[in-house]
Amino acid sequence: MDLGLSGKVAIITGGSEGIGKAAAISLASEGARVAICARTAETLEAAADEVRGAAEAAGSGGEVLAIPCDVTDSDRVDAMVAEVAAQWGGVDILVNNAGTSSARPFEHVTDEIWDADIDLKVYGAIRCSRAVLPFMKTAGAGRIINITTPGGKASGASSLPTSLSRAAGISLTKALSKEYAPLNILVNTVCIGLIKSGQHERRYEQAQERDPSATLDGWYERMGERVPVGRVGEGAEAGDVICFLASDRASYVTGASVNIDGGTSPVV
Repeated sequence: MDLGLSGKVAIITGGSEGIGKAAAISLASEGARVAICARTAETLEAAADEVRGAAEAAGSGGEVLAIPCDVTDSDRVDAMVAEVAAQWGGVDILVNNAGTSSARPFEHVTDEIWDADIDLKVYGAIRCSRAVLPFMKTAGAGRIINITTPGGKASGASSLPTSLSRAAGISLTKALSKEYAPLNILVNTVCIGLIKSGQHERRYEQAQERDPSATLDGWYERMGERVPVGRVGEGAEAGDVICFLASDRASYVTGASVNIDGGTSPVV
């Protein structure tokens, strides 16, 4: 199936690992020009090499650009988007993926934790969306995909601040989808459940310090016991859905939220 992504220009925040890197691989393998952004230059360059390798293996002609960027810095976001547009002539796709998982009981969430979480996940998506919209409006089309979680739809105990900031991301998705649909700028969200990522692997490394006999496969196997399909998802399974939503094949999909969680969410 031709997704119509050859030559399209995409920006992916939080693109150095996990969901962001998987989306970059999927898009570049379809021929898109992909700029991946993250705060750490070293891991970003390693990810860019991996994405380039995938594009070459696919023979897609997809290109990759690695740009260090902190989405909590409005000026840096504007400069990053301007650099991508200058390099490739515009921006067609934005994947707002920058974020971390932060969950604890309400009384343990300080003002500083609230501020940092909302600044990164909510304001980060707002800043990036605001920066790319002029280019999408000029082109007469665009795709914005916000990465959220099922917890943003159905919050559980001790799930703050992430469940609140993800609910805001879902709300932002719906509002933008209504406002920009007449301009053919489509806005959707994917609600990510348990997917293999660097965040989970870092937690495993901490657990291994307490139990040296622990293995990564065993760690993921135990996590997967809580998932109806019986396993933790692969990054590519999320990346491919994101790629579809960014494509011409999803031209009548906007304001939607898609759970990529192996059936874990209690709501549709």
